[in-house]
Amino acid sequence: MDSESGSQLVWSENLKAYEEDLARLMDAGGPFSEVVEGYSDRPMQLEMAQAIARAIVRCETFVAEAGTGTGKTFAYLVPALMWGGKVIISTGTRNLQDQLFFRDIPTVRKALASPVTVALLKGRSNYVCRLHLARAAEYGRLETKADTRYLREIVRFADMTDTGDKSDLPTVPETASVWNLVTSTKENCPGTECPHYQDCFVMKARRSAQQADVVVVNHHLFFADVVLKDTGVAELLPTANTVIFDEAHQLPDTATTFFGQFVSTGQIHELCRDTQVEGLSQARDGADWVALVGRLDKATKDLRLTLPEGMNRMAVHQIAKREAFMAALEAFREALEELNGALTEQAQRSELLEVCRARSEQTDVFVRKWLALAKGEEKTEDVLWVETFGLSLQLHLTPLSIADVFNKQREGTPRAWIFTSATLAIKQDFSYFSSRMGLMEAESKTWPSPFDYGENAMLYVPQNMPQPMSPQYSDAVVEAALPLIEASGGGAFILCTTLRAVDRISTRLREIFREREWPFPLFVQGESGKTDLLERFRKSGNGVLVGSQSFWEGVDVRGKALSLVIVDKLPFAPPDDPVLAARIRALEKEGGNGFMDFQLPEAIMSLKQGAGRLIRDERDRGVLMICDTRLVSKPYGRRIWQSLPPFARTRDEAVACGFFRDGDRNRTV
Repeated sequence: MDSESGSQLVWSENLKAYEEDLARLMDAGGPFSEVVEGYSDRPMQLEMAQAIARAIVRCETFVAEAGTGTGKTFAYLVPALMWGGKVIISTGTRNLQDQLFFRDIPTVRKALASPVTVALLKGRSNYVCRLHLARAAEYGRLETKADTRYLREIVRFADMTDTGDKSDLPTVPETASVWNLVTSTKENCPGTECPHYQDCFVMKARRSAQQADVVVVNHHLFFADVVLKDTGVAELLPTANTVIFDEAHQLPDTATTFFGQFVSTGQIHELCRDTQVEGLSQARDGADWVALVGRLDKATKDLRLTLPEGMNRMAVHQIAKREAFMAALEAFREALEELNGALTEQAQRSELLEVCRARSEQTDVFVRKWLALAKGEEKTEDVLWVETFGLSLQLHLTPLSIADVFNKQREGTPRAWIFTSATLAIKQDFSYFSSRMGLMEAESKTWPSPFDYGENAMLYVPQNMPQPMSPQYSDAVVEAALPLIEASGGGAFILCTTLRAVDRISTRLREIFREREWPFPLFVQGESGKTDLLERFRKSGNGVLVGSQSFWEGVDVRGKALSLVIVDKLPFAPPDDPVLAARIRALEKEGGNGFMDFQLPEAIMSLKQGAGRLIRDERDRGVLMICDTRLVSKPYGRRIWQSLPPFARTRDEAVACGFFRDGDRNRTV
């Protein structure tokens, strides 16, 4: 036997032993039964764990869809912790990040009696910066009395905390504007020149991550590092033998955001603020800082005024007053260039002035490039567009595809790359997700939910609904939903595709609940934070929650508190979205079909996430009501509902209501 064959035999025997160990450990009578109440055999969970084990041993890329209830978290944690080495786990939400760090990993570590060390790594904006805290305390111009009080609390917190993590200071809301003054960004951090460098909370977190066996991050942090090299992940990745992406369905959009470039008016206002404070403090005689900053600040506001009010996304050619916009952008660039010149002359007088100079120069380079592309002076495959909010705007340059650039990030040291979520495939076909991420050669497999959807859940599509574009559509959704809400006794999510629908539907429900004296508490997105709304919804037991995109995924409400999920429309992205429109044009130029190859798969992925809110436990029962009749009237509708779990189906209101009222099991297809 030659040496190569011999090593292959040893490798195969090791893998077989590895899989056998997994089966023993995850057996109902194994160690997990002692640390997890009610632990039982889950054949699909074991099968998924063994498939991930093979990918880890072979340093392969593996894409896994695991339906709700499969137990995917343990399915990747157990083999990863058993195999050892450095493991990076990236999640889509902060909630899952905390769940992994504080609950799931400690449970697996205890069951395995494993000594692995674990670190939770967040972006620098989550940690107090001692330098900026001192500056804010000395020079800060705080807008409210609340911010003044919050600042005093943060000063005391910084003297007592070991982590500097703002989530450890719950008395100061995470949305408080004062956090922007006392945390750092890559642009305004002086790095090793900082007098607090050795005691920096960000650096402490990164050192902890360097030493840990398992590091939990989130997708935004991971991709911010790929682009900015500013999160500590870059230092971790070369030593990692396994990288796991949970909630991987979010990766294409997250990666697109970070592989693109943008400049926001918020960044400009921060640059103006920091430049004025540091200029007056360290180089008062070097320039008229107040006048320079004032001109740039005014030019920034004038630029915003050339665009419509409210929230909008526009490609350059869609801007109604393009000449006025381009003229204002030129004036903005000139004011930025003027400030940049003064900073270049005075930068040597302090570290922070040099930081401001680097920020202004980087912004100036981007704005020049954006202008040249907008004028057609340069060519690009990227999408040029503008996004507006209330008083601010962003200039974007977004790649049409991130597949090539993401593949380059995966080159180099061989390691396992695991991608998992409950929604990655369309009828067990992974090609849409894989093509967007450049994973066409990766092995993939789907494990369906073990829950009995045919017995415990029903898909109801009402009859006689108007077309989704009808002005009366939201009112029709309310009228169709009322019998179901009454029959279920509340416990309902109404998931909308637009904020306008959230407003209209919640307004009508509030009026009707009052008129009929129905006892259902109404919770509406925007009236308080998402966490607070969900907590009050759970406690109510019979609430009705109306929300849009942020409630379609990452929400886990079990039991009778949620037994009815109502979707107002199929979640097709607006066709005039500049990035979507550009992708459709590129697809069709190559002979594809923009709707079938992009818009429909996107809608299916989103709908699967929304539908996934309904059944979270084997004891859950409920109805998924999709008001959009295109699900049954259009040829593509079949492809959509066949991608959902195998619900019983009906179009009969009485049957759907009967599901709640008297346990009627009559089903129609």
